[in-house]
Amino acid sequence: MTVDPRAALDRLTAALEAHYHAVVARQGEDDPAVDDAYDVLADAFEVYDDALGTVHGEATPFYLAEEDDDEDDEDFDDADEDEADEADDDEWTDEVEDDEAGEDDEAGEDDDAGDDDVDVLEAEATR
Repeated sequence: MTVDPRAALDRLTAALEAHYHAVVARQGEDDPAVDDAYDVLADAFEVYDDALGTVHGEATPFYLAEEDDDEDDEDFDDADEDEADEADDDEWTDEVEDDEAGEDDEAGEDDDAGDDDVDVLEAEATR
């Protein structure tokens, strides 16, 4: 059974309003009314997005993040995150140093090391 996209949009709009009102009237950090409104909003969005795709072949530019059933994973370990950032920084620094070393090459040599990165960025930008 296909849901009417207009009806799904009306439900989504109502869910957005309800979520906003729940957030404004929040009764503490873990207010169940906010959690319930969040769930209703997420469901209304999925129904609308599916209906829009089914009937009109279109999609919204939004997506819902996957929920983790393990609440322990919600607390990020800052040390691990910092180490990952440092590793990325070190890799970037090595690439820059390699590129700078390539500038001292003989005039006839072509350093294509950075071209692959540009191609990847251009490909990602077109998605």
